[in-house]
Amino acid sequence: MKRFFVLLVLLGVLLTSFTFAAKTKITYWQYFYETKKITIDQLIKEFEKQNPDIEVEHVTFPYANYNQKVASSIPAGVGPDVINLYYGWIPKYVTSGYLIPLPEEDFSKEYLQSQFFSFVSKGIEFNGKYYALPIAVRSLALFWNKKLFEQAGLDPEKPPTTLQELVEYAKRLTVYDKKGNIVQEGLTMQPSGQGHHWIREVLVRQFGGVPYTSDSRTVLYDKTGAGSDVLKFYTDLITVDKVGYPGFMNDDVTAFKAQKAAMTIDGSFRIGTLNKIKGLEWGVAELPSYMGVKSNFASFWANGITTNATQDPKKLEAAVKFIKFLSSPESMKLWLKNVGELPANPELAKEYYDDPVYGAFLRGLEYAHATFFVDESAQRQVMMDAVDKVVLKGISPEVAWREAAEEEQKVLDNFWSSIQ
Repeated sequence: MKRFFVLLVLLGVLLTSFTFAAKTKITYWQYFYETKKITIDQLIKEFEKQNPDIEVEHVTFPYANYNQKVASSIPAGVGPDVINLYYGWIPKYVTSGYLIPLPEEDFSKEYLQSQFFSFVSKGIEFNGKYYALPIAVRSLALFWNKKLFEQAGLDPEKPPTTLQELVEYAKRLTVYDKKGNIVQEGLTMQPSGQGHHWIREVLVRQFGGVPYTSDSRTVLYDKTGAGSDVLKFYTDLITVDKVGYPGFMNDDVTAFKAQKAAMTIDGSFRIGTLNKIKGLEWGVAELPSYMGVKSNFASFWANGITTNATQDPKKLEAAVKFIKFLSSPESMKLWLKNVGELPANPELAKEYYDDPVYGAFLRGLEYAHATFFVDESAQRQVMMDAVDKVVLKGISPEVAWREAAEEEQKVLDNFWSSIQ
């Protein structure tokens, strides 16, 4: 009898070992953002429950070090099998050899068209192949502080709806000290944040221009529409109207959270953060129009498969399953609830069109554009430099705008020439 029990124990150990050994482990990377980390942990728990033969290791890094960590890991054959990246990084990740195309048998063109907003396909495509899938999408909207509106004698339930009203409201909401220094911004002015998107995809189009050619190879914002009037409008808010300036209280998010900024243009991803601020009574509305023209900027983070996953067919199979799971309607619902980002599936998004918070962002998606960045960091810097030239160096908007177009054209030319 004793020998029988010993054999049973040994058999149990062997079975347990076999089960453990049979698991395929993949590693998932994203940058650290508390609500995103918590939500991915929840999703991994459910994914592993549905796929008991797969284990997912979740690793996060500070945003500031993220790309450096990727660059030093994937080429060495270590690090993530599935990675979360900003869609604007896809060209750079592909040409650096970090990503592989999504398998066409699992992610067909028909699948993408039926499951995601149309701008998603354009954003994840590079040289005719698709490289990543989002859980959620983002757009911009105007956030306002209701208490500060009341203090300025404005109706706290009626935000500005046009650019003219935006300027008028911002002037009334700006507070200065005795020396004329701003102590409360009427409108945040942060081109390093969402400001460069507002300029490029919103103001340029509202003033009658187009930012780039359809193949994203040529800068057009200096050649179409109102040209430098766009930059003049933006910088006048800083230098003439004096309703805010870059770096006030460090950045726009800090100023709005501290109730030292009455209005800010920000993304739907900020909803979760603002909901945690006690005493902050805020509203959100579609971006102000100009001459009846509406425009918006759409963006998203997406999950792609790295070259590491190709080292083992089982890992690649597990990575495909995990990406599909992350982009399912069920994952999108949890992401919206926890993180506040919008469903990437248009049918699911329709369920929230009348929501007092999400509705403004979802309606904005109907006329939004997703910039095809060849180098998001460099292209953002071009727009930041243009603003700095006018605000800090006194260069005219005409000259700064022309130089910005020339600089950004060099970025585009360098990229496209490197892959031809």
